[in-house]
Amino acid sequence: MPRNLRELIAWSKTHQGRKLIRFTTTSLMSTVISETAIVVIYGGHLIDDPLLATLVSNMLAITPAYHLNRRWAWGKRGRSHWRKEVLPYLAMSFTGSTFSLLGGWWARHEVRTHTWGHLFNTGFVAGMNLASFAIFWVLKMMLFNRIFRTTSVEDFDAHLTQEERASRGSS
Repeated sequence: MPRNLRELIAWSKTHQGRKLIRFTTTSLMSTVISETAIVVIYGGHLIDDPLLATLVSNMLAITPAYHLNRRWAWGKRGRSHWRKEVLPYLAMSFTGSTFSLLGGWWARHEVRTHTWGHLFNTGFVAGMNLASFAIFWVLKMMLFNRIFRTTSVEDFDAHLTQEERASRGSS
């Protein structure tokens, strides 16, 4: 692990560094989708049950997260392999969503047993969802790194080089 800013910058340009940064960015984007959906769905009274709002919000984030992870973080193109990519991804995503449902279940209990305002309740439900996903983040990174691995570091580096050239050309 990098010990100073210079090492961190150098590490961020490596295969592993870029992959971790892209995975982290994808996770953040997925979290923003899920959290925004909870605020809109639960906060806007579209679904008044914190548990159901948590479930729906998390399901809305799964598909964009899969495609971003597969294409951008791991540089995979072409058709997805159902058994090697899609099913493990869905299994892990549903596991994370199930864990967030435990948080949603607890949030529902707290919301129903206290007389907090709806704004606070919305923040509490969204906060429990966020905390639940944070617990699974490292585990997902380790698993997805195995699922979406490219055939070699050289292939991934070639993909990154191609992307860099394309982005310089469009500037």
